[in-house]
Amino acid sequence: MKSTVLRNVRILDPSRNLDETGTIIIGEDGHILACGKDALNQGVPHGASVRDCQGLVATPGLVDARVYVGEPGAEHTETIESASRAAAAGGVTSFIMMPETDPVIDDIALVEFVHKTARDKAIVNVHAAAALTRGLEGREMTEFGLLQQAGAVAFTNGRHALSDSLLLRRVMTYAREFDAVISLELREKYLGNGVMNEGLFASWLGLSGVPKEAEIIPLERDLRIAALTKAKYHAAKISVPESVEAMKVARNRGANATCGISINHLSLNENDIGEYRTFFKLSPPLRSEDDRISMADALAAGDIDIIVSSHDPQDVDTKRLPFADAADGAIGLETMLSAALRLHHDGRVPLMRLIDAMSTRPAQIFGLDAGTLKVGARADITLIDLDDPWIVSKDAIISRSKNTPFDEARFSGRAVATYVVGKCVHAIGRDWA
Repeated sequence: MKSTVLRNVRILDPSRNLDETGTIIIGEDGHILACGKDALNQGVPHGASVRDCQGLVATPGLVDARVYVGEPGAEHTETIESASRAAAAGGVTSFIMMPETDPVIDDIALVEFVHKTARDKAIVNVHAAAALTRGLEGREMTEFGLLQQAGAVAFTNGRHALSDSLLLRRVMTYAREFDAVISLELREKYLGNGVMNEGLFASWLGLSGVPKEAEIIPLERDLRIAALTKAKYHAAKISVPESVEAMKVARNRGANATCGISINHLSLNENDIGEYRTFFKLSPPLRSEDDRISMADALAAGDIDIIVSSHDPQDVDTKRLPFADAADGAIGLETMLSAALRLHHDGRVPLMRLIDAMSTRPAQIFGLDAGTLKVGARADITLIDLDDPWIVSKDAIISRSKNTPFDEARFSGRAVATYVVGKCVHAIGRDWA
């Protein structure tokens, strides 16, 4: 691979709080040789491919910390290969794959399977999260040490909340010894058995509601146990401002806690469900517009750490059903960046904070080699045209599943080139190789 020079590009690197126009030089080994306004002082490497990036923004490659993939067991919905191509199209250079597969990723052989398949077939970096409990059944913890040695970057119970508080205490105590991150979804199983946000709109549609307390109660429990055990805790997807307040209180008490939010809950609200549109059936459910705005403000303030796509491919058999019977989940790898840019364009969240939440911060939380454009770092880079208008079309979706809530949505801004270890793995508009 020859060297690549990206000239006249706006460089946005949250890891250094850097926002300036300059040049990025990528070496033949796929690492960054120089980056910044003075990068060309050392000259252009002999034989380098030079690209003029006037009008574009270069950021560290995006990192998506919550991605469901059907392989192994449900390859018809998504494979590691197809998910990686969808990720590259969305500017995502690294993602963490959830263990909710068939069989469940709860032993080292399956962690190794994910990484070997990714090395052979994926065009982006794929990291495995291992199951917190055997078979995700919530009864017996897995072997954290062995799984971590095999390459697992976090431990989670997937879509399932962990209801046994004593087991959770033991899990967090055990995880602390390995400096491992415990990431949990939040849905109290008795309060959370509805199908959309509890409120007037749910009553109009005749659908059972999920109150905010179904998220707040397990979160407050988790945070208390995290503080008790001194473990690293990550609330995978919060959706209401009361959860933000609970996070702030726990952090003030000394809990080592972080949290994420799905891009869907920053872009959509319960009204988008309309006439029982099942592509908007998500977990947690879409909340009110006031909640959405509050969560965007919390993201801007840094109270919410990261944004995830919560990419969850579903096929026709699980989505083309009555709303109450349809499966939760939507794909999102290809639209996360563009949907997030809406918050930049309307002035609610600064661009630096958005990129931090989708790149630098998730890399820091999960200990990934990503999220920076420092000299010597791996050249995982996303080139973004902030104003490129485009419309989401099911026919153009790369993911094997098409259950996007953004079908026919109009966006301004997207990734026009994605580099992974210095190699261009996705490009639109012109040759970026």
